[in-house]
Amino acid sequence: MADANAAVAVVTVSLVLLGLLSGLSLSWALLPVAVVVLIFVLASGLKGRDELAHLNVCVLVLGDIGRSPRIQYHALSLSRHGYNVTLIGFLGTKPHQDIIEDDRIDILPISELKGLTVGPRIFRYASKVIFQSFQLFYVLMKIEDQGYILMQNPPGLPAIAVTWVASRLRGNQFIIDWHNYGYTIMALTHGENHFIVKLAKWYEKLFGRFSDHNLCVTNAMREDLRKNWNIDLDVTKEYMELTAFTEHNTQTGAVTRSAGRPALLISSTSWTEDEDFSVLLQALEEYEKFVEAGHKLPSLVCVITGKGPQKEYYKKLIDSKEFHHIKICTPWLEAEDYPVLLGSADLGVCLHKSSSGLDLPMKVVDMFGCCLPVCAIHFQCLHELVKHEENGLIFKDSKELSEQLKLLFSDFPGDQGKLGIFRKNLRESGQQRWDENWDHNVLPLIKEHCD
Repeated sequence: MADANAAVAVVTVSLVLLGLLSGLSLSWALLPVAVVVLIFVLASGLKGRDELAHLNVCVLVLGDIGRSPRIQYHALSLSRHGYNVTLIGFLGTKPHQDIIEDDRIDILPISELKGLTVGPRIFRYASKVIFQSFQLFYVLMKIEDQGYILMQNPPGLPAIAVTWVASRLRGNQFIIDWHNYGYTIMALTHGENHFIVKLAKWYEKLFGRFSDHNLCVTNAMREDLRKNWNIDLDVTKEYMELTAFTEHNTQTGAVTRSAGRPALLISSTSWTEDEDFSVLLQALEEYEKFVEAGHKLPSLVCVITGKGPQKEYYKKLIDSKEFHHIKICTPWLEAEDYPVLLGSADLGVCLHKSSSGLDLPMKVVDMFGCCLPVCAIHFQCLHELVKHEENGLIFKDSKELSEQLKLLFSDFPGDQGKLGIFRKNLRESGQQRWDENWDHNVLPLIKEHCD
């Protein structure tokens, strides 16, 4: 409780200083103090909890629900075990149809507030954080009694602190699902030594310690959180008909792959700085040269799915290329269509490098779930997921990737080469699916406080 009181004091003092720096009078700058006092007065008036609160779980992401597959999986897993779920986040993209149709899952949308549009950048950013804080706090205090609040990080500013305060006031168990560090993503834009990045790291490290339970995606991140952040936790790995590819017998209804079809290459992205798609484009240019030099290789259709800030930049770059044996398209797929595409593809490519070097790419988990072999760019703990020469290949630059594409497609469409072996290994690996892993790692945390 001493740590909790200290954190509340730090937040309150920070808001007061921000008000004074913004030119507010002392009386207005002290408003956060009054708000904190009011919160504790309200909290002291809270009576007994709902006897069935332990069956209610709030699942929270301060981002787009439709583009947060891990959070959607959590909600579905909780519902499958009889819990009532309140799913909070932005509704920019349509969530998975299973989420929409599940009677146990209620979606509570929140607004993506932008903050002030005038003034110095630091104050515009601070106003956005403050506005989001008050909105999120209001929503968390307004919803019906919950046994748990499970929050994805990142994004964690201001969600971690606000959720922690709300959970203390309401008596909820607070669970953080770490799939990366937010400050490392900010560092991609601002640099590691920027004041905002250092402040974000301090904030994440301080408030991350106050959760009741923690989940993460890799052993490397678990060790880093334990060693450098003093946080102990368990690991959870969650792990078209197109005439160019298929032939449809109208008499029997059978659909088969065409003998001379192109190879289908798939990659997905949020089009952010931690994925450099120029690596893939350069590798495809080299692949084109291999084909034109006489190597027995198939034409490629490369599908890159996703939305994000750098999509238009890369679309212009793609349009400037003059490929004769490669076709690139950049669609956005509904959640139901994405696994169908993965199951139809011949090879996946992952360019996620991890801003922290400690998380794992969900896209590779999805690809492996469809028994799709992967070529993935190297980073620190990738070996926990991609086993080189077993379920895929790991590359360091565009040259290595181009050579891997040439190797893997050298006997296409046969299934006796490396691609076929990798796919066979994935089928026989017996790796845990999301449901099995969730039941083993997350469910005990929830049930522990219900018995």
